[in-house]
Amino acid sequence: MKLQNDLILRAARGEKTERTPVWMMRQAGRILPEYREVRKSIGGFKELVETPAAAAEVTVQPVDILGVDAAIIFSDILVIPEAMGLSYQMVEATGPWFEKTISSESDIQKLKIAEAGDLDYVMQAIQLTKKALNGRVPLIGFAGAPWTIFSYMIQGKGSKTFSEAKKFLYTEPVLSHKLLHKIAESTINYLKGQIKAGVDIVQIFDSWAGVLSPEQYKEFALHYISMICDAITEVPVIVFAKGAHFARKEMSKLNCDVIGLDWNMDIKESRQMIGNNKTLQGNIDPCLLYADEGTIQLETEEMLKAFGPLRHIANLGHGLYPDTDPEKVKFFVNTIKNFKHLD
Repeated sequence: MKLQNDLILRAARGEKTERTPVWMMRQAGRILPEYREVRKSIGGFKELVETPAAAAEVTVQPVDILGVDAAIIFSDILVIPEAMGLSYQMVEATGPWFEKTISSESDIQKLKIAEAGDLDYVMQAIQLTKKALNGRVPLIGFAGAPWTIFSYMIQGKGSKTFSEAKKFLYTEPVLSHKLLHKIAESTINYLKGQIKAGVDIVQIFDSWAGVLSPEQYKEFALHYISMICDAITEVPVIVFAKGAHFARKEMSKLNCDVIGLDWNMDIKESRQMIGNNKTLQGNIDPCLLYADEGTIQLETEEMLKAFGPLRHIANLGHGLYPDTDPEKVKFFVNTIKNFKHLD
């Protein structure tokens, strides 16, 4: 099916676009009353992820309500460890929790390399979403980067430091590589399944990139992101590594199309480091959307000017916060849509 709006795909490929395209991380979620109604009818977050019709419904909501240029499938990065054999719970107000964690070679050996079929509910949600979108905008698929998935599998829950996961890197480097390789292979299978099911572009989220040193990031994180990027050739690939300001030069060598910037990464400096062969995505501070409309417009337009008219996908520097006013989000989106770059 031909897309009515393919701005994001063209921008990802480096083609000229009539305007800068926009979508937002966590756009399908807690800021929308319509999302909260669907979630309430299902139960909890995990139940919503695992219910294809409901996941498809909340995926499409931001397209209808906020006017974004792409949908991103509603799911969770932690479906991968579960598909590998390590189940988790999503505890209200505290986040993910693993009853069992990985601590030995035998634990790693027990894990399977996940196949796309192990996550059939995600594939079903993608197929239903594509039907509902009916070619209006592209659909983004995603997965967590191996280091971020590894950090939860070792730590067992969220953390500011992921000290247990980092300890494992230092004390068990060989086992760390074994686990990371299994995660990377599982992720490749998962993303290829998403592409077969219908996604038009994929994003790799490395949410906890910023807790590693540059040397550790290169060895234990970037190596496996590169492995995934090399394997995914069917659609454009976005890599978003929060806090990895030290790795931007290395990331420029990845076989990906787009590099996401968080709000602490200077735009012009990033362009100089990454070069002109990659599209950049980002990078408004999500907290800007608490400001008045005049401030939102001013800072958003300054961002657009700094990125320029080519090779940019507008986004936040991380995900939307749950108490953000949807009207402010719409204003942000419309500011980008109405902005005209000077020739």
